[in-house]
Amino acid sequence: MLESMQMGTLDMGIVTSGPFVNFSEAMGVLDMPFLFASNEEAYAVFDGEVGRDLLDTLEDSSLKGLAYAERGFRNLTNNVKAVHSADDVAGLKIRVMENDVYTKTFTALGANAVPMNWNDTLTALQQGTIDGEENPINVINSYKLWESQKYCTLDRHSYSSAIITMSLDVFNSLDEDTQKIFLDSAQEAAEYERKWVAAQEADQLQTMKDNGMEVDEDPDVDSFREAVKSVYEDYPQYDDYVQKINDVIAGLN
Repeated sequence: MLESMQMGTLDMGIVTSGPFVNFSEAMGVLDMPFLFASNEEAYAVFDGEVGRDLLDTLEDSSLKGLAYAERGFRNLTNNVKAVHSADDVAGLKIRVMENDVYTKTFTALGANAVPMNWNDTLTALQQGTIDGEENPINVINSYKLWESQKYCTLDRHSYSSAIITMSLDVFNSLDEDTQKIFLDSAQEAAEYERKWVAAQEADQLQTMKDNGMEVDEDPDVDSFREAVKSVYEDYPQYDDYVQKINDVIAGLN
């Protein structure tokens, strides 16, 4: 979809944040583990100067980032054992997005991280060639992952946005007033969608439990944070943005 927008064969799309690092290295900072502790922290960053600055880096790849909608915090599922702490992850074969930060994060946790596209993942889970995956609650629910996954751990290791994106050429072809309409409307839509996702989450979580999933809602997150510290050391190029993000978060407290 993003490549189609670059080429001008697609005007707009809403794309999970993970692939954007392929079009702007700076966008990879959003995939760093445990960067945000709450939705409010994420929104403060995305809707402020730091979020806009990151979206603007996409223009070098002929893309126009309009606003950050939501996929949500990502959580771990598997069909082997209950996972409460980082030590429990060791040895599990976990599908991750085709994204180096996710691979390094789960490798740091001791898992066998397997980068794989989503269509292949569903088959691999059903056949048992991988043990688990990680996704927001709304994805776990939508794809009925309880059919292949017994355990879910709400570790909230990463927050995924869904970026409303436009072909830069198409955006630039619009007059200034119309550009503002697109930017303002995308932000309004993003904020509406976030509220919609939040309103659905409790029911979705209950549906997962009703279908036999064992859900750990209060895992030892500190153990996960400690285990993945090395990932930050592997990406010094993100230090400036991590500091800017932490400064915004500190201002909320």
